[in-house]
Amino acid sequence: MNRRFTWFNATSLTLGFAFLYLPILILIIFSFNESKLVTVWAGFSTKWYASVFNNTAFLDAALVTLKVGVISSTIATVLGTMSGYVMVRGGRFRGRTLFSGMIYAPLVMPEVITGLSLLLLFISIGMDRGVFTIVLAHATFSMCYVSVVVSSRLVSFDRSLEEAALDLGCTPFDAFRSVTLPIIAPAVISGWLLAFTLSLDDLVIASFTSGPSSTTLPMKIFSQVRLGVSPEINALSTLLIGIVSIGVISASLVTKRSAVRRRAQEQQAVGGAA
Repeated sequence: MNRRFTWFNATSLTLGFAFLYLPILILIIFSFNESKLVTVWAGFSTKWYASVFNNTAFLDAALVTLKVGVISSTIATVLGTMSGYVMVRGGRFRGRTLFSGMIYAPLVMPEVITGLSLLLLFISIGMDRGVFTIVLAHATFSMCYVSVVVSSRLVSFDRSLEEAALDLGCTPFDAFRSVTLPIIAPAVISGWLLAFTLSLDDLVIASFTSGPSSTTLPMKIFSQVRLGVSPEINALSTLLIGIVSIGVISASLVTKRSAVRRRAQEQQAVGGAA
């Protein structure tokens, strides 16, 4: 029974990973295809990567995407951290249910509804659509994800550390800055990376809130794919996969090193007290 169950788990896991990552592997392989036909292998070549870097339209769209992603994820991280802290540490206050519902609503709201409502808002207040409106839109829907990540970390946070800092004379802000924030920093960084990834991947909301001179990279790729998939698109997608992979690995290494350093400091403090 155990052997059958083990083989079932292994088979299910293999099929699951193959379903998720085999298309990505095929895309990466055919990005080095010599032929213009994406389904016919004609030899190894890197000319499509050179074509991507010589395509000014792709470069301009990539610059807009990076600018929007960095700014919107930073805004979302600050606001999401504040809202998560209020949800966990604010206790019961009037309007708490409405406040939490407004924070978590973008998690379940269809992107089409979010994009359309923001479009109507920008039109009603007379705001010209461009990079700034995309930043506001991305910060709006990604803030809730940061709030969920940070609040889940604050739930398991040992409040006695903050109380000790307050007993030693720290103000609540100093205690948060010196004690709470360094401990929840991995969650904050994870929230920023999640918000940046969501901004980098968004197509629907950006399509509603963008202007003529603010085309993001997903919008550019989608418009090109509608005319037919080319190896140039495969090369661009491979570069995006590489950038995201490097970011995830770097964040994991930084988080692991900070955890090891914090554990060593705790052991040193325990040894000194003993």
